Amino acid sequence: MSRLGRHQRDWDDLATMDPLWAIASTPDRRFGGWDEDAFMASGRRKVEGLMARFDRLGLPERRERALDFGCGVGRLTLPLGEHFAEAVGVDIAPAMIEQARERAAGREGVRYVLNERDDLQTLAGEPYDLVYTGLVLQHQPSRATALRYLGELAGLVGPGGLLVAQLPVGMALRLRLQPGRRVYDALRGLGVSRDVLYKRLRLQPMRMNWVPRAEVERCLATAGLRIVEADERDREGVQSLTLYAAS
Repeated sequence: MSRLGRHQRDWDDLATMDPLWAIASTPDRRFGGWDEDAFMASGRRKVEGLMARFDRLGLPERRERALDFGCGVGRLTLPLGEHFAEAVGVDIAPAMIEQARERAAGREGVRYVLNERDDLQTLAGEPYDLVYTGLVLQHQPSRATALRYLGELAGLVGPGGLLVAQLPVGMALRLRLQPGRRVYDALRGLGVSRDVLYKRLRLQPMRMNWVPRAEVERCLATAGLRIVEADERDREGVQSLTLYAAS
């Protein structure tokens, strides 16, 4: 199986077994601990905070089209659809997209795209006023893949638009080996069921990568974006960076 195929398999496994925790991975919410209403409410609060930031920045200049990259079940895509004429969610996992579409049933201006490619040609065409990706690039198969997606996402930002990208830029040595994920991958490849691995052995396939801040900034500059604000925090050995970059 290709690296991309394994990546899609892993996230489809998570989407089938524990989709809400896979998106909002609070430790005490694992194994079905999320309440649906509380989960969706957390997405609305996140979007309201983003919109307040956008008002202060005066960006994006228009609120016609928003893209939510790594949308999962639509926790942020749905509330973004309340502020933009069209909100598009994209994800690699068929089970995530299926659940997102179920939650958006009857909602105009919200749609979801299954992207099974290792690029974003599926989304090429009309640009977006907002391109958002929050703690998704860190789960890509490699640092190079994360940077490639970041550059392509930057290229989807239209004039007067804004890219918001959150990803780790540093990680403690103790967090880098990720033995549990490696064991999951090996046993899954041998045919062990995802339910046995996740529920009985308590293993999960979520990969964690990081990209040095200088490489992130260089990628955005190459794409022609300028960083207007940046937030960085250190939590439990992971340095997370959120960049707001304008076209």
